[in-house]
Amino acid sequence: MAETYEQKIERKLKVKQQVIAVASGREKADLVLKNATYLNVFSNEFLVGDIAVSNGLIAGIGKYNGKVEVDVRGKIVLPGFIDAHIHLESSMVSPTEFAKAVISHGTTTVITDPHEIANVMGTDGIEYMIEATSNLPLDVHFMLPSCVPATEIDESGAVLEYKDIDKYFEHKKVLGLAEMMNYVGVINGDSKVVSKIIASQAHHKKIDGHAPELSGNDLNAYISAGVYSDHECSTFENALEKLQKGQFIMIREGTAAHNLKALMPLLNDKYYARCMFATDDKHPNDLLYGGHIDYIVKEAIRNGANPIIALKVATHHAARYFLLNNKGAIASGYLADIVVVDNIRDFDIQQVYKRGKLVFDGKEVIDFPTPTIESRLVEKCHNTFHLDKVTPESFDIKGDLGLIGLVSGELLTKNLGTANHIDVENDILKIACVERHKNTNHIGVGYVKGYSLKSGAVATSIAHDSHNIITVGCSDSDIAIAVNAIKDNNGGIVVVENGEIKALLELPIAGLMSEEPLKVVNDKLEKAKSSAYSLGVSKNIDPFMTLSFISLPVIPSLRITTKGVFDVDKWKIVE
Repeated sequence: MAETYEQKIERKLKVKQQVIAVASGREKADLVLKNATYLNVFSNEFLVGDIAVSNGLIAGIGKYNGKVEVDVRGKIVLPGFIDAHIHLESSMVSPTEFAKAVISHGTTTVITDPHEIANVMGTDGIEYMIEATSNLPLDVHFMLPSCVPATEIDESGAVLEYKDIDKYFEHKKVLGLAEMMNYVGVINGDSKVVSKIIASQAHHKKIDGHAPELSGNDLNAYISAGVYSDHECSTFENALEKLQKGQFIMIREGTAAHNLKALMPLLNDKYYARCMFATDDKHPNDLLYGGHIDYIVKEAIRNGANPIIALKVATHHAARYFLLNNKGAIASGYLADIVVVDNIRDFDIQQVYKRGKLVFDGKEVIDFPTPTIESRLVEKCHNTFHLDKVTPESFDIKGDLGLIGLVSGELLTKNLGTANHIDVENDILKIACVERHKNTNHIGVGYVKGYSLKSGAVATSIAHDSHNIITVGCSDSDIAIAVNAIKDNNGGIVVVENGEIKALLELPIAGLMSEEPLKVVNDKLEKAKSSAYSLGVSKNIDPFMTLSFISLPVIPSLRITTKGVFDVDKWKIVE
């Protein structure tokens, strides 16, 4: 039987009365961190006191006794770290495995945009991620996907209008509308695009931005529509213009994009109040061996940032921006999301507490149950490949086709004109995008230069943002084998040579995520990378991340789509 409003008030009243009793010293706290040197985000200083925790809240700071007492003398106590913008799917593991990884790095809250899985499964993808993140020892909040698909050129698994996502705005985990990538639609007043912003505002929610290099009156138009933030700032000048015009800046440092060094000038007394940290995408190797928000903090301090500024950007500011009013501070009435580090210099995580419960003891994450997901959603996410088996003839397209030029270290590509055959000696390879959602048999084919594969083929079902199958190869036969391997495994990353599968990472959850542990996924991914490099792929690129973005038709100049090579600058298929 559902709890009535009166019963809810009565239950919460008892909790509040106990917290008050602990704060006043009349009752013992559940937990006391004794002799804590803690960050006070309000006065911008480190203070000393006992931190008393009751019912998952910080009851008070001063002199306290507890049922459990932990002496943290000589260590630094901080609020839990907050990632302001991430796609959990980019970790290639389930949300449970993701949580295990980031908790050990002091992250206690993330704000995710599930647009990867929504492009595959529509609103069922949103519901899957909500259920898959329920009751984790990590708070996962959601921004609703704004661009499914990213453009009308894409063939995704679903099309989401504002009416499709509107009901989710009232879900307790939903904070607003995710990165509005279609800034062209916003600037031009496209009704379908702007209506999503209006719907989010009608629910009093945030709207995040995605507008690389947007400036001048176009930026004014974008912001005037109600876009509050941006994480696509690669230069200080562009970030400063956006900040001066009222946007919050999410300083991004992830696997695909590294913007921290360029945006370090924001981390000073003049600008930092409008800044947050975000990762956007984090691959398994980075999560295992690099870090998460803690890594950004360490790098910011190493590059000269005042530690208090870096720490507030990692904690307090995201909480304030997203109106998470009981997070982001060590203070009475705030959630006891607490990170203990050895010192500011080494920044080794000693303990992590989530709502006052120890979730990381300095060596391992305390075990927790995996969330239960509705069987209908589980079945659907494992059945997202709807295409016929391909043959070498499927890719035998005659005539001149667009030639995509890769740029080392960039997502941008060059328009190199056309090509009409594979020429391995001159690094001209065949590239294709195979529609996999609705069995349309659409296969777009073109050529690519800069990938440097000398034999075999590579394919992946991570192909932003519609996540069809994208493949590059030296022969139609190996390309066909690679694509069929992806189909047969319900998603993944594969490397093929001379008709033989050399490496395979299975991604059966919507073709995006694995069900295996993070370490296993990372080992398979690294083996696949090694195999790709051994076949000649340029060491200047990531074999799979580079490939996954060549299908996103919002980044100049040329992209491969299920309809062929697409000229982003001219907004048409290359003919």
